[in-house]
Amino acid sequence: MADTETIILETTKGRVVIGLRPDLAPNHVERLKTLAGQGFYDGVPFHRVIDGFMAQTGDPTGTGSGGSDLPDLKAEFNDEPHVRGTCSMARTNFPHSANSQFFLCFGDARFLDKQYTVWGKVIEGMDVVDTLNKGEPPRSPDKIVKATVGAA
Repeated sequence: MADTETIILETTKGRVVIGLRPDLAPNHVERLKTLAGQGFYDGVPFHRVIDGFMAQTGDPTGTGSGGSDLPDLKAEFNDEPHVRGTCSMARTNFPHSANSQFFLCFGDARFLDKQYTVWGKVIEGMDVVDTLNKGEPPRSPDKIVKATVGAA
């Protein structure tokens, strides 16, 4: 997997490397790469972190209702399961509303399968994700210091 495209999140708790899955969700992967390349995620908090469930980020306002200036994406639901390390796009109740927010699963969340777009998997640093400050929002939220596109 030496040529696997990745997004590297340097967080306030350490480094997280996410292997991208353009085979599952090409438009979502392209959006994440575009936003990371623009520095959109730099300084953005993990605004919703639920122990045993998931850590959500991607909203520069930190409220859970913000996004990028780019148009929302058409859903690319797929058969990939929501399990520990899965990276998936957050959205509103409308299926085609994903924009910039995403979440990393702490554990089994199969009830989300085929309802949210899976676009990657944590391949390094899941121990870092486990230590993110919990809360909705956390009292002292951890942040993405810098997000970059790279290769594993």
